[in-house]
Amino acid sequence: MDTTLDTLDQIRTTAVDLAVKFGPRVLAASLVLIVGYFIGRWTAQWLERALSHVQIEPPVRSLITRLGRAIVSALFVVIALQNLGVELLPLIAGLGVVGAGIALAMQGVLGNLFAGLTIIFTKPFRVGEYIEIVGEEGNVDTMTLFQTTLLHPDQSRVVIPNRKIVGEILHNFGMRRQLNITVGVAYDSDIGLVLGLIDEILKVNPRVIREPVPLVRVNRLSDSSVDIIVRPWVASADFGPALGEINRAILELFRERGVVFPFPQCEVRLIGEAA
Repeated sequence: MDTTLDTLDQIRTTAVDLAVKFGPRVLAASLVLIVGYFIGRWTAQWLERALSHVQIEPPVRSLITRLGRAIVSALFVVIALQNLGVELLPLIAGLGVVGAGIALAMQGVLGNLFAGLTIIFTKPFRVGEYIEIVGEEGNVDTMTLFQTTLLHPDQSRVVIPNRKIVGEILHNFGMRRQLNITVGVAYDSDIGLVLGLIDEILKVNPRVIREPVPLVRVNRLSDSSVDIIVRPWVASADFGPALGEINRAILELFRERGVVFPFPQCEVRLIGEAA
């Protein structure tokens, strides 16, 4: 019984000594961390407001605000550790070893991060533009530090890691695309009338962009038809609807004006005496 009481007294004495010795330091370090948290959050909000007036990509704005908050928070963590009497040099060395191991384990993630920074600062494309890369195409819906999301006309999404984009051949259509329509008419058609009808269709369609001027011309003399190419520009989002509307308008107006759509024909002649 006396041994138990002696042990409890020793524990109590040790706890009191530790509280007296380290209590103020722990309290001060806790206060420093709390103040650092609020100052870091305030810094991020201030940077967000300041950068909202600058022409800058959203991922870059997010990266700057996060870095600002992280730097402020790290400074207060260092101050808190100094108040606790922690030796920083061994700690920094240990963190360096741990960081090297994490970097090796997260090569793919870090590759996406650096590729995302490259895309953000070189700006090969922007949100809303239509691009084609690594066998995929679509409108750029979102762009982050790690991945880029393309939106297809069928509303499906393709998520591409940024490291798959950097270094690849990129076809950027921008905010508009050019339709490629071929219309075949009979050889005895009035070509001037045909070209005029197509121009009329393009002028009344609200989806067709006026500048640059749509390309309409005779392209090829085929076996059974005179092929005319129709290449107007439309907004990327209007590509599918405009293609259907123009094709339908050409079909209906040509039928109304008597323009003939030829069909492939083959004339076979038998040479020699009849059996």
